[in-house]
Amino acid sequence: MVKSYKICITVALAFAYVNAQSTASQYGQCGGIGWTGATLCPSGWSCNVVNAYYSQCLPGGATGTATLTSSSASTSGSTGTSTATAPVATSTLLPGNSFIRSVEDPYFHYYLQSITPGNVTAAIMGSYTSAAQFQVTGGQLIQESTPPLYAIVEDRANSTVMKLGVSWSDTPATGGTFDFSGDTIEWSIPTIDRPQLNAWLVCPDSDGNNLLFVNLGYYDYETPTGCADETIHFYTGATAVP
Repeated sequence: MVKSYKICITVALAFAYVNAQSTASQYGQCGGIGWTGATLCPSGWSCNVVNAYYSQCLPGGATGTATLTSSSASTSGSTGTSTATAPVATSTLLPGNSFIRSVEDPYFHYYLQSITPGNVTAAIMGSYTSAAQFQVTGGQLIQESTPPLYAIVEDRANSTVMKLGVSWSDTPATGGTFDFSGDTIEWSIPTIDRPQLNAWLVCPDSDGNNLLFVNLGYYDYETPTGCADETIHFYTGATAVP
């Protein structure tokens, strides 16, 4: 039984090693938490971190190294732990994308993202280290992910509701339009008369997530208890910064 167990572990580690040494396609995934596939890029391409869960082969040279732990191939105890490494740059903005961040205290330079990077969750303002990347196309706010994620604003239950939650979905929004004015993000819908289209709220939940809401009222007026007024802005620096 012990011998069979060791053989299984050896085969698993060998399989993980072969996968790690194989080459991803151009613009293909090459790393991220839990990734067990190829970690090398074609000649002239480098593995660049998009977020903690996704790295992508992009044109150009690498400027650093990230360690990727394979959950399926890792073992502990007498057999040790197996890890694969891939050359990567720091999290670099992809062509045509933007970071989105708030600019007012207490959430100065918090960045728009999912609670779990790249997943269908509520929209939050979080650390620059896990900042997502975005495009606004056809009125949709689209988070760079595989598959892409779309910002969804909840329906207004009645006229007394003055803030609407924002979440991510793998299907496009069917109501409302995202746009930008200068470098600020706006949201509008014909059925709601908003006095300020770029007014947002950040409201922490009981788990410490800084949830993003559309503010249907005036900026910095009758702010809901526990929330902070914010505007959110495109940022097109090479990397997200605090």
